[in-house]
Amino acid sequence: MEPIAFSPIYMTRVWGGRSLETVYQRDLPDEQPYGESWEMSDRADEQSIVSSGPFAGKSLHDLWTNHREEIFGEDLTGDRFPLLIKILDARDDLSIQVHPPAEVADELGGDPKTEMWYIADCDPGAKLYIGLKDGCTRDTFERSLAEGTVEEQVHAVSPRAGESIFIPSGRLHAIGAGFLIYEIQQNSDTTYRVFDWNRVGLDGAPRDLHIEESMASIDFDDFEPGMDQPDGDTLASCEYFIVTRHNIPESQEITIQNDAFSIITVISGEIRSDAGTIFKTGDFLILPRNAHPLIAQTDCQVLRTSLPGN
Repeated sequence: MEPIAFSPIYMTRVWGGRSLETVYQRDLPDEQPYGESWEMSDRADEQSIVSSGPFAGKSLHDLWTNHREEIFGEDLTGDRFPLLIKILDARDDLSIQVHPPAEVADELGGDPKTEMWYIADCDPGAKLYIGLKDGCTRDTFERSLAEGTVEEQVHAVSPRAGESIFIPSGRLHAIGAGFLIYEIQQNSDTTYRVFDWNRVGLDGAPRDLHIEESMASIDFDDFEPGMDQPDGDTLASCEYFIVTRHNIPESQEITIQNDAFSIITVISGEIRSDAGTIFKTGDFLILPRNAHPLIAQTDCQVLRTSLPGN
């Protein structure tokens, strides 16, 4: 079986830009700021569609529902593909936000979301806002909300391209201006904004905030985390996904592992399928469980995302 690629789903965002066009040579729908490209999505309202090959025109949900064992592996459960994969283009600061932990998500009417970010590129000095500054308490945070000074309570780091960070549900976070990020997350679209820099959305109106939900979700013991240190090839490992990074010399094969599918993200260089399709920087594809090996056309670097125990 050949690798499976999908047509991207582009999302306008007030903080977005045009890097999907200038960096990845994508054809964007119009001249608006695009902040997200959903590369693999099995959401009821946003379905990734296979772009070519024997499954062309089929949705990711169709593949997961009707070709699960054939493509993905055995003993996989769940009504929907469990991951959501994106490219984020942040030309302005994102809102300071949090995703609900599993223990409170149902009560709040949302879905838990744990994710990881791989820094594909960033401007010098660009900041990620991650966790709380040491000494912040629920009381000081609530006071900063009333005073409009939330950023003074949030810890900031300045990462480099190639670094990554794990964002568990409950961790306060925001992406600052000047980042291209590959995001791998649970299949959830629940985000609670607690502060949005006092700005308005693309429609000219202030964007909704979710103060009560945010305060119920924030981990107030999460102080000043740093960027993650890889454990060998492993960048992130949790109950929802495992992400590893690999340097692949020219002409070397990328093969399946453990008789199960994986998601391959091209960080740099080019890889080729058995049928001759070329995948380049910023491309995402499913390598099915019985796929032919991919071949590195050049020295390249890839992420491999898999499901734990599969």
